[in-house]
Amino acid sequence: MEQPDLDTSVIDSRLAAAKDASRRLARATTAEKDDALEQVAVLLAARSAAIIEANAADLEAGRAAGLGSGLLDRLTLDERRVAALSAAVREVIALTDPVGDTVSGRSLPNGVRIDQIRVPLGVIGAIYEARPNVTIDIAVLALKSGNAVVLRGGTAAEQTNRVLLGVLRDALDAVGLPADAVQTVDDFGRAGARHLMQARDYVDVLIPRGSAGLIRAVVDEAKVPVIETGAGVVHMFLDESAREDWAVELVHNAKTQRPSVCNALETLLVHAAAAERLLPPVLARLEASGVTVHGDERVRAIRPEVQAVTDEDWATEHMSLDISVGVVDTLDEALGHIRRYSTKHTESIVTNDLGNAERFLNEVDAAAVMVNASTRFTDGAEFGFGAEVGISTQKLHARGPMGLPELTSTKWIVRGAGHVRG
Repeated sequence: MEQPDLDTSVIDSRLAAAKDASRRLARATTAEKDDALEQVAVLLAARSAAIIEANAADLEAGRAAGLGSGLLDRLTLDERRVAALSAAVREVIALTDPVGDTVSGRSLPNGVRIDQIRVPLGVIGAIYEARPNVTIDIAVLALKSGNAVVLRGGTAAEQTNRVLLGVLRDALDAVGLPADAVQTVDDFGRAGARHLMQARDYVDVLIPRGSAGLIRAVVDEAKVPVIETGAGVVHMFLDESAREDWAVELVHNAKTQRPSVCNALETLLVHAAAAERLLPPVLARLEASGVTVHGDERVRAIRPEVQAVTDEDWATEHMSLDISVGVVDTLDEALGHIRRYSTKHTESIVTNDLGNAERFLNEVDAAAVMVNASTRFTDGAEFGFGAEVGISTQKLHARGPMGLPELTSTKWIVRGAGHVRG
């Protein structure tokens, strides 16, 4: 689709309007913000048919453009998913508003009172692709935490996002909060996204969600500070003590429950001492669910029919019913493989050895590290945060699933009574 030339005056007027709206939201009460979110939930239900119709048009265009099955799954909004979006908004309403919370506070010996409190970030820019649910997730979390938001949802979900934007803006207007707190630059295409990335005068932080290529492009091009959310080349290691029943169920759930999302399993590593015992039942369960296994030579010696794994496979976030599988001789070898290929999202070990579990937890560098649990648990809703903005894989400001507190900063409040510094 041909994009219009960028009119910087129009886009800057939207960004300036978002900045102005953020000041009103920063002083909005929790009740005001919750009323707006309730209207979002109501309108999502009321406009479900329109949302699904727009989404069908996006899906048709996506298939024509050759989008893969993983991206098409992420793009899809059916009646069940729209209802789940509405329910997720009400879950956010039930969460504690972090704005104004005191992080720390004390009175100095001279009587001056100092408090560190949570405040909104201001204007959040969000760049993502083929995930219209993110339009609602990010917007409602931004609004609940007192922030305005500027969205770039990508061409693949353009028609769906247009309807969802109307839901958000109408909900704000209905309760007397500024509709300009939710803006989009979708109609300016990639040029609009690039302008958003460099709009330091208007945008306080940028959050990209999507493929490794999209995230890297944002990190490389942005002048606005970025909270990096990473792709998910996610590993699970079955050590020699792993229970067979746990191994079969955990691998199957982590890979097949929803293969297109970032916390789905992409690489399985198995200790050599357990390979003959664990690989046949684990791989048979995967294959029965339509998973294509890409195995190394030692895997293929046990199960010759699997495809040969490549170096590229180890580094790939498949987002499909494909999995890379390898056999390692030691825990150290497994840790080394994870260090080499991990995107620092989620890693898991299946073990009955407490020492191995503690080593894995302590030595693996990732936002979420698990023992005897499916990697699918790395999710804001599962962690009790309601909807999430994304999974931060960096180490500054926020790491892991980002909920309401991660969309705030802090300021220091100092109260004196004519105090001067001596």
